[in-house]
Amino acid sequence: MTSRLHRLTPCLVLAAALGLTGCGGGDPKPGPEVAGGNAGVDERVSADVKVLDVELAYPLDGRYDEGEDARLYLAISNDGPDPDALTAVTGPDFAEARVGGSGLPLDIPAGDTVFVGQEGPPTITLVDLDRALRSSESIPVTFHFQDAGAVTVQAMVAAEGQTPSPGYDFPAPTADA
Repeated sequence: MTSRLHRLTPCLVLAAALGLTGCGGGDPKPGPEVAGGNAGVDERVSADVKVLDVELAYPLDGRYDEGEDARLYLAISNDGPDPDALTAVTGPDFAEARVGGSGLPLDIPAGDTVFVGQEGPPTITLVDLDRALRSSESIPVTFHFQDAGAVTVQAMVAAEGQTPSPGYDFPAPTADA
């Protein structure tokens, strides 16, 4: 019995390996679109305005301590025919939201998307966190718009390696080449 099992073992391993190689081949099967697709939260504010991929930057030391500031990353999409404006960012777990660049109100043009915090202004920093946060933990953040109204989302701390790297500003040339 033992010698027969020893002779069958390579055959069983080969059969299992051949069966697994067929699992990844071929064209993907069509199906319904998977909701989401990005790391952060997507939420509709109105029929036209959405906040997309809302997340807090991954902290350099892996943790935000109470009292630290956290940079917020998101996109605001306006698919409608009329412009809107972000007028305030509030929440119970931070003292204030500091908006860099043009400040508030932050114009959201019709038919356009505004990227916040990606590469330069505008930026939003949540100041003086009321509690410590690590990756995958979240806090509620409410975005107030002039026309669309307000929406509250859970802004999650990004996973390690998710923080966009800072952009690089090339020095202005001194003369034309």
